[in-house]
Amino acid sequence: MLTLPGLLLAAIVGLMPPASLKAVDAPNDQGQSIILTWTAPEGESVPVTGYTILRSCAPDTGFAEVGTEPAATSEYTDNDVIDGTKYWYAVQVKSGADSARSAAVGPVTSKAQWFNTARVNILVVTVVICGLFFYYLQRARKGAKMYIRKIAGLDAIDDALGRATEMGKPILFSFGLGYITDMVVIAALPLLRKIAKKSAEYSTRLIVPNSDPIVMTAAQETVKEAYTEMGRPDFYNPDNVTFLTSDQFGYAAGVDGIILREKPGAIFWFGYFYAESLIMAETGHSVGAIQLAGTTETTQLPFFVAACDYTMIGEEIYAASCYLRPEPIMLGTLKGEDFIRFWLIVLVTATVVLGTVAAVLSKQAPVLNQVFETVVRWATPAY
Repeated sequence: MLTLPGLLLAAIVGLMPPASLKAVDAPNDQGQSIILTWTAPEGESVPVTGYTILRSCAPDTGFAEVGTEPAATSEYTDNDVIDGTKYWYAVQVKSGADSARSAAVGPVTSKAQWFNTARVNILVVTVVICGLFFYYLQRARKGAKMYIRKIAGLDAIDDALGRATEMGKPILFSFGLGYITDMVVIAALPLLRKIAKKSAEYSTRLIVPNSDPIVMTAAQETVKEAYTEMGRPDFYNPDNVTFLTSDQFGYAAGVDGIILREKPGAIFWFGYFYAESLIMAETGHSVGAIQLAGTTETTQLPFFVAACDYTMIGEEIYAASCYLRPEPIMLGTLKGEDFIRFWLIVLVTATVVLGTVAAVLSKQAPVLNQVFETVVRWATPAY
């Protein structure tokens, strides 16, 4: 409620328009956006109830309302503009039935920026990552020895194949319900190749039931080529690499039937699996087979861990191809990825420690909190 002096002052001076109105093209965007800023009328004794944003392509023909803002706001973003078109703006302050309009500003146009300066951090990280990849790629091409940690599941493949051979039982390999377009299926093909070579060397039957006809064709060619390389083309039997069905639980029932009839000594689950994973893995466990699994489907990993002897978790199945065929491109990429992951863990841990210390010593050393906020702000990507 206005006091008597305030009412007298309002009657004499009147409602003042907004001051310092500015209209600029929105920075770091894809265009079609203009930002308006202003300041509230100085010394205004009349309560401001809001602002009306006015726009015109030709100020001589009048302005049209494009938006409103509450009294506590001093900024407005107009997202309904056309790049390259000239606009003039004015802001009208409201107080009940009274209003006062600012002087028009313009012309201003919007345009898209080629580079978002708020994302320099992403550019820096991208350059560092690409640089590390190329560095390790060149080292691998020059024959430099690079240490890569071992995967327990890969070392167990030979043991599983030897166990099945000693028991006189076949080997079963499954891609799950994956398609040939799935990266995990492509990554599993070199594993099938290694297993097929060993089965030819040990003269152990290899069974590969498939849920997709294209994956079946790729599996047949992989097994046939592996047998040929081992000098055993006669050992290949197309009836052992077959298509069952594309139905999820129909495939699971078919694989379970094969397991119960053939009682394989070793089972390999490498591919894309869904809810049928535990059903098939438990069936394999019931016949006493040693089981190795690998998938990128994180929701199924707990079931494989519970039912199988060895499990490749996530990206380990991708890294397996590099172990089996250490080509420079794959080796350099894998080493670069491991190096980046290591330093990311170090940086995240250091940031957490810095944030904790800054929170504990916020009064004694406020500069630590400022450093922590700067690091977090820089590491947060802008959208």
